[in-house]
Order: sequence, then structure tokens, then C-alpha cells
Amino acid sequence: MAGGERKRRRRKLQLSKLFTLSSAKACFKPAHSQIGRTGFSRVVYCNQPESADYCDNYVRTTKYTPASFLPKSLFEQFRRVANFYFLVVGILSFTPLAPYTAVSAIVPLTFVILATMVKEGVEDWRRKQQDIEVNGRKVGVHQGNGHFDLKEWKTLRVGDILKVEKNDFFPADLVLLSSSYEDAVCYVETMNLDGETNLKLKQGLEVTMSLREEVDFRDFEAFIKCEDPNANLYSFVGTMELKGEKHPLSPQQLLLRGSKLRNTEYIYGAVIFTGPDTKVVQNSTEPPSKRSMIERKMDKIIYLMFLMVVSLAFLGAILFGITTREDYQNGVMTRWYLKPDDSTVFFDPQRAPLAAVCHFLSALMLNSYFIPISLYVSIEIVKVLQSIFINKDIHMYYEEADKPALARTSNLNEELGQVGTVLSDKTGTLTCNSMEFIKCSIAGRAYGCGVTEVEMAVGNGIEYAVAAEPVVKGFNFRDERIMNGNWVKETDANVIQKFFRLLAVCHTVIPEVNEDTGKISYEAESPDEAAFVIAARELGFEFFIRTQTTVSVRELDVVTGGRVERMYKVLNVLEFSSARKRMSVIVRDEDGKLLLLCKGADSVMFERLSGNGREYEEETRDHVNEYADAGLRTLILAYRELDEREYEVFTERISEAKSSVSADREALIDEVTEKIEKDLVLLGATAVEDKLQNGVPNCIDKLAQAGIKIWVLTGDKMETAINIGFACSLLRRDMKQIIINLETPEIQQLEKSGEKDVIAEALKENVLRQITNGKVQLKASGGNSKAFALIIDGKSLAYALEDDMKYIFLELATGCASVICCRSSPKQKALVTRLVKTGSGQTTLAIGDGANDVGMLQEADIGVGISGVEGMQAVMSSDIAIAQFRYLERLLLVHGHWCYRRISKMICYFFYKNITFGFTLFLYEAYTSFSTTPAYNDWYLSLYSVLFSSLPVICLGIFDQDVSARFCLKFPVLYQEAFNHQGKPAGRDIFGGTMYTCVVWVVSLQMVLTISYFTVIQHLVVWGSVVVWYLFLTVYGSLPPRVSTDAYMVFLEALAPAPAYWITTLFVVMATMMPYFIFSAIQMQFFPMSHGTIKLLKYEDQCNDPGELELVRQASVRPALVGFTARIEAIKRSVMRSRQTGP
Repeated sequence: MAGGERKRRRRKLQLSKLFTLSSAKACFKPAHSQIGRTGFSRVVYCNQPESADYCDNYVRTTKYTPASFLPKSLFEQFRRVANFYFLVVGILSFTPLAPYTAVSAIVPLTFVILATMVKEGVEDWRRKQQDIEVNGRKVGVHQGNGHFDLKEWKTLRVGDILKVEKNDFFPADLVLLSSSYEDAVCYVETMNLDGETNLKLKQGLEVTMSLREEVDFRDFEAFIKCEDPNANLYSFVGTMELKGEKHPLSPQQLLLRGSKLRNTEYIYGAVIFTGPDTKVVQNSTEPPSKRSMIERKMDKIIYLMFLMVVSLAFLGAILFGITTREDYQNGVMTRWYLKPDDSTVFFDPQRAPLAAVCHFLSALMLNSYFIPISLYVSIEIVKVLQSIFINKDIHMYYEEADKPALARTSNLNEELGQVGTVLSDKTGTLTCNSMEFIKCSIAGRAYGCGVTEVEMAVGNGIEYAVAAEPVVKGFNFRDERIMNGNWVKETDANVIQKFFRLLAVCHTVIPEVNEDTGKISYEAESPDEAAFVIAARELGFEFFIRTQTTVSVRELDVVTGGRVERMYKVLNVLEFSSARKRMSVIVRDEDGKLLLLCKGADSVMFERLSGNGREYEEETRDHVNEYADAGLRTLILAYRELDEREYEVFTERISEAKSSVSADREALIDEVTEKIEKDLVLLGATAVEDKLQNGVPNCIDKLAQAGIKIWVLTGDKMETAINIGFACSLLRRDMKQIIINLETPEIQQLEKSGEKDVIAEALKENVLRQITNGKVQLKASGGNSKAFALIIDGKSLAYALEDDMKYIFLELATGCASVICCRSSPKQKALVTRLVKTGSGQTTLAIGDGANDVGMLQEADIGVGISGVEGMQAVMSSDIAIAQFRYLERLLLVHGHWCYRRISKMICYFFYKNITFGFTLFLYEAYTSFSTTPAYNDWYLSLYSVLFSSLPVICLGIFDQDVSARFCLKFPVLYQEAFNHQGKPAGRDIFGGTMYTCVVWVVSLQMVLTISYFTVIQHLVVWGSVVVWYLFLTVYGSLPPRVSTDAYMVFLEALAPAPAYWITTLFVVMATMMPYFIFSAIQMQFFPMSHGTIKLLKYEDQCNDPGELELVRQASVRPALVGFTARIEAIKRSVMRSRQTGP
């Protein structure tokens, strides 16, 4: 019952009337004249979904469909050059040219292809399961006769009328019809789309405001014409025809899929775009087929190996042709054992050239063992198991939300060890969308003893009295001078009272009173707003009631010392916008005074102060700079008293501006507000901490030490992004900020006049000039990128990304230590990612948590989704999902480092063992006058890669560790290292068995020398492979001759009893191992890499020696330019300079 009363009380608030600048009045604009033409041809019959023939609302993120899986997956497999080569060899094996049976060639290839396809199918099925979860969510849909039933999202059709409840996501793009409020307004959280934390106020048309109950839709019919599906999130043009009248539709009525309903009990809306037609999906791209850099390089190595195979086959063919032509001497065949008399072509001396061609083809097949057919499938197996280790890593498990890391694809594991640039979203990725009031400056005096995360990071050794976790969410302020009513004892108590009174009144927050406990909670458009109101309450100014036109506050009376209730009549709210950078309210207090209360960014507020209102300006500016250094978000608070005549003039002019239907309506409103928001009296400044996720500064610092650059791409405004840059140490005060934007007064004036083409050209020239000036500054500094940070807004970025300018922009950006792109659309995020990927040649990693990050995640070499509060769209489009940004440190520095080294070693070892094996075949072929007679039994050939040499190398790829996880994190420099790195002739069966034994021993012992970290499993598989070979020789040789053929009793009767067999094996193994062993010893002793140095330190128990650790850190080829370590170094340099210049 209490909840129902509260709901009815809230519904009585007609919030649109509070906002002077809200676009409640619908008006036709020039764009509406395009309705019905190309690009504006969509027709929607509201409440009649069967009348429209558009796509359904099913959204998929899978790479394959049931129909495309087989052809697309086969294409993926055979675009790998090795697989294609073995396919050709397999086809040729069915011809008489083959030196071995067709089965021995086809079976391994089939196994490799099927294993990889199964792995791809399993990974895509996981994506399918997530798609099923999202598409299976339910929402209320009008079924006729005024009844709404729950239906799955995927069943929605264009024209359906939906009822969306509070805190639910919109399942499609809707036109807002009405809401739980009488004037059809609702709050929408678009953080999932554009990264903005402040809520957007949407409002339905006046003609549909009355549709507030389900039964009202029984006979509702409307006809909507609007723009066709497009990717622009911030524009919408359409008309609604209802009861014979046309009404204009604008973005004010558009509710986008992926955004969330907040602070509103429910809304009713009509579906206009579904599934692939929705704007958020239009901003995404098809899931790409990503291949790692190592895999692409591996293809080049295979091309080289193929060239070597062709060369060997060509050489053998020439020599074979010469030998065959000279085979017939004095009527006798010198190579009688090849039975040339029975041959038709292969050994016919009369047709030696043709025999040489046939030999060339046979040799191509025989020498195919130089190319490791099991390489790809072995790498696939290793990557899957590596992914399981990533998924099971307890150090990347977020217990609070019960979310482990999830490698959604295993194709890119080794890419994690080669990342050069991280492109990160801000909201929900770096921050946790939680603001805390922590400090303030009032009347030129600083208050607040709290310590920010940045201050703790920079302190690094300084003892701070760190406050405990705040008892009240949003309030982390500690200062006894003004807490508990002590502010009345301060010298400037009058100013302090006005300061907190402004915080309690100047906002659009809605209070909710719990009827059972009496406690008040607040629902605000942004976390900042809520933090301010909570701070005012905790310091004695409790906002507790909002009516249609009043705000009530309980505050401490300075005279009596008791609590009194004061009511302020709200006359106008001049709302915040990114252009205005401020918000004001005009109120009348109980004494009849007219007050304009204003809060905003320092860049616009100080210039609006009156001559006698600047008493505390100098001190306040100093405090604001200190707060910015501490990573805090600041606002300036000021006020002025209005006289009646001035307010009457303002009311008259603002009414005229709001009633205008011209295209410059917004400009007229801005002009009126500019005239009244002036001559202000400064009160002070607030400082709130936009709470970073736990461990973000430390993670960024470690990544910077590892040589990884970090770009922030956010849809948030520039000031917010800069504050976060300071908070996470991407920016610091001694950095020179190169700011590129088009929000200057000159540009805004230019946009109000002239033709669009002329304006666009002028804006482009302006951006180019700013970029060029930035490059000049960078060059003048001598390339010292430590001193520069690039900050660019979305409008400028649109021009900077054009083909004739993007590489100039990239050159400037890569020369800076930090890059922050503000007001970036999802498309721009993807384009920036593509530019960095293609222009710099570095491996890029994009990380984000919202639907607005999907394009960026898919465009990057590696897409990492944050499985936070933003739904599942980013995770579903990512390659790897983690719960917190801080886990990126372990993902890259530990798993990335290990996976890269493991895969690199594994590939090198695979080619080593196959080249070793292949040359024994080639040398034996040369010994047999290039007759393409294989040295080994067919099953020896088939099982070499599968049974006798693959398991050890697979274990190397899974378990090997050059250094432990602790040292990977302790020494980020490790991440920077790349891998830039005569007797009686025996029979063929005996000779082949001896060579094969030597090969097995050599490749196994080479594995022993390669492994850095032994486990029991590795010992079992390495030595087990040797044992299995001897068991195979014994068992297979004991089978009847019709099965074992030329391997019959070879080991038991010929090899094992012969001392020469064992001596030869020992000599060959030692001779082949010695060069690598000597090389490794010399490198470790005299030219060690960082991981080698660390292993020596660990062996000598010097891992905690500060001097030794500093030597390792100095080995970094790319010193950290950002992070709190860089900040500390900058402070040290500053102190040293001040000492040198001192007396």
C-alpha cells in the first residue's frame, strides 16, 4: 500500500515544467520535409504489427549459422597454406606417383581438419547460448483488448506496443508514447550506448500523454513515417499521424535498444526498429575472423618451407633424370634392383625427362614431411587448454559478482603477449560509476581530509591517515571543522550555509521516502547530483520533499541552533548541457528573495563572476588545481540575487524563445540564459571522486612499465575524461596537453552562419591546423613524448579520421604519452581502433563494457569485454571477458607472456623436429640415387608427428614457464621482450630404424633443453615418447610380416643386439645437442635477456636486492611514460631541478 501511495505521489510530478531548456514543445524542423523520400521511407502501423514486413528482433553475435558452418569453416581451415598444401598432396596420393599409401596421407589431414572444426563449433555454440539468453528475455506486449502479456524479445515486430518496467533494458528501438508520469517523461540511462552516466530526459508527444493505463491501448491506432535504419545514435526524424493530425517526432521521443529505463515505473512505446535495424546493431559489424600475428607469420614460414621442398624436389628431379638417362650401359641396367625393365615411365632411360617430371611430383609428396601437418591441430589443442587455464585462474575471479575470466575464443592467446596499444572505454571499464563527495573549498578555505586513490598511488611510501570505507554511499568526507554542525563556529559560517544550501536546492533529484524506516533515498540524473545532495544532507542540509514547484530542505538554523524546515519555490531550471557546462535554478526563498543558484565547470564559471564576487577566486583556483592533481572532479558554486524587474524580463524572453518554431530555437534560448547567468558571487568549489575500479591505477602503471600505450575512447565530455585521466595517472600536471576541439566560441559563431559545405571545409582546416600545431610543439620538444598528452573531442575526431588527415593525426597521437578521445561515437571508436591497428602495425587490444564498445572490440586484434553491469552485449562480441579492468594486468603480463613464449617455442620446435626428420628422408633419397624410396615404413611416416614427437611439444605449449607468475608481475619489463630469436652397408629397414631412433632421441632431448619449467606430466610425455618408440618397434616388429612388412623383427634381431646401433645413437645425439647447449650457456652467462637475468637472481637468492632489481628495470627498451611510477619519477626530476636552481 505504501509503495502504491509513493508511486501515485511521484506520478503527480510533471517534471517537464521544471526545465526551462527542455524541448517539450514539438515543432517541425527542415529535416521533416524529407519524410517520404529516399532514406526516410519507413512506415509503421502502431498496434498493427501484422501490417509491416520488416526483419524480426533476433540479434546474433555468432560467427556461423547452421547453413554457413560447413563452407565457412572449411574455408577458414584451407586458407591456411599448410592445410591447402596437404589437401593437394592428399589428392595426389591416390595416383601412382605417391611414394606411400593414400590412407597415410588422408587420415592425418582429416583428423586435423575435423578437430579444428569441432573446436570452432564448440566456441561458436557458447556464443549461441548467450544469444539465446538475450533474445529470450521477456517484455510486456499488447495482445489486443487492452491486455499485455510477456513475450520473448526475439518475437517482437515493428508496430508492437510494449510496456517496459523500471530498470529493464529496451528490447528494440521505440517511440515513447507515455509513462508513469502524467506528462509522459521518463529517465533513460544510455551508458550502454554512449558511456554517459547522467540520465537522459525523454518525453512523449502531448497527444499521447493520456495513454497511461493498459486499457487505453485497446483502440489505439497511429501511423508513423520516419527515417530508414541508420547508425546515427543522436538523430531521429519522423512524423506520427494520429486522429488525422501530423505530429513531429525527434530524438526526444526515441528510446534505443540497449539503454535502460530509470527513475520511472514504466513506459509504453511503439516498436519502430527491430533486430539488425536497431541503431545499436547498425553501429556494430559482423564478427570478424581474427588471426594472430604469429599465425600469419607462421604461414610465411610455411611458404619458405614449401619453397625449400620445391627446391629439394627440383634438385632431386634433375639428378634423378641424369642418373636415369645414364642407367643403360652396355645393354645392362646399372640399377637393376629398381626393375627398370618392368617400368613404363618412372625409370625408363629412353624417357628420362618425363621420368624426372614424375620424380619431381613424387618428391614433392615425400618431402611434405618437412612441413608439420600436425602443427595447426597441436596449436589448436594447446590454445584450448591454455584458455581453460585462463578461465580457471583464481586470481582473475571476481567473487563479488561470481564472475570468472572467460576466453570466448582461443585463437588469440599468443596475441595477448604482443599488445602494443590498449584502447579502453572509460565508464564502467576504468570507473565503477560511483561518485563520492570527498573535499570542498568554501570561502577560500579547503575542507576535507580524505585521501584519493591518486594521492595514495603517488604517495608511495608517505604515511597517509586513510579513512575507512564510507558508511554512507556517495559520502567520504571527513573534517570535524564543519561536520556535526561545527560549521556554525567558522569565521565564514554565512558563506558555508549558502554553499550547502545551494547543493541542497540546485539539482533535479527526486527523493524517495521509505515508509517503513523513514529513510530518504535519492534518484538522480547523474552520480554527481546524488553525491552533492547526500553531502548536503550529511552536513546538515537535508533535501526531503520535491513538489511540482517547490523544494523543501531541513537545515540548521544559525541563530537558534535547531533544525528548521525551509521551502524554496522553484521557478526555473536551466539544465546542464555539454555546451553550457553549467546548471542553474531560479528560486524564491521564504523571505521573498529571488536567487539564481549556479554550479558549473571552472572554465565557464570564473568569467561569470561579478567584480565584488571574486573575493576568494585566487584561493579557490589553487584548490581546484590541487583537486585536479588528486584526480577529483570539480565544480564551482556561485549565486546572485535577482530583482523583480530583471526576472520579469527574463521570463518574457525565455517564453518567447521556447515558443519559437525556427531552426535556431536552441540558440535563442542560450542567448537569453547567457544574459542572466552573470555577475555571480563565488561561494567555493566541490570535489568528488569518480571512483575507479579497484586496482586501475596500479594496473595502468604496470602496463605502462611493460611498454604498452593506453588510449581512452569515451563518449563522455572532455572535462570528465580529463579528470579520469588524472585519477588513473594517464595525465599529470606537468604534462603539456594538446587539446583539439571545435567547441570554441569562434567555431560556434561560424556554425551559425554560412552554408554547410563552407562550414565543413572551414572546420576541417581548423582541425588540420590544430593537429599541425601539435606536431610542431612535439617536434620542438625534441621528441620528448613524456611531456605531451593528446585530448580530442568527437567533432574534431570526425575530421581527423578522414583519409587525407588520419595518418597525420596518428603521427601526432603516437608521439604523445597519453591519448584521450572524448565524445566518441561507437563508429568513431571502431575507426580509431582500425587506424591504430593498420597505421602503427602494433597489436591492438580494445576493452569495454557497453554496446557502444562492440565495434571497437570487433575491430581490434583482441577484444576484451568487461562483464559488469552493462548487460552482455560487449561480452558477447568480445574474444575474452573479464570482470574488472585490473585483471588485464594478469591477463597480459602473465598469461599473455606465457602463451606467447610457449607458442613461439612450440612453433620453432615443430619446424625443428620436422626439418630433422625431413632431411633424413632427403639424405636417404640421395643415397638411393633419388629414387623417391622412403627411408621408413609407411606407418613410421604416419605416426612420427602423431605419436612419437607431438605430445612433448604439446606439453611444452601448455605447462612451460620461463619465470613464475609472481616475477612476471614484479618485472613488467619481461613483457617487452619479443622472440627476435665406412662399413658394411645395412639394409633399408635397419638403416631406417637407426635413423628414426636418432631422430626420436634428438627431438626429445632438444625439448628437455627448451623447457624452462618441468612438471611431472612433462617428464612423463617426454621420456614416455622415447619409451613408446621402443615399445612400438618391439610390438609392431613382432607382428606377422604381412602386417609389419619390412619392419618385421628389425629391433629384436638386428638393432638391439648390435653395439653399433647404441653407439651411433649416442654419438648422433651428442653431436646434435652440443651446439645448442653451448650457445645457450654462453647467452645465459654473457648476454642474458631479462627473464634469464631474473632466473639467475632467483637461483642466487637476490630477488629482493634493490640494486639488482633496478638494473633489471633499467633494461626496459620502452620506459613507462604514464602511470604513478612515471608520476613519481617526474616529481623526483622536479625536486632535483629545484635543488639545482636553488641558492
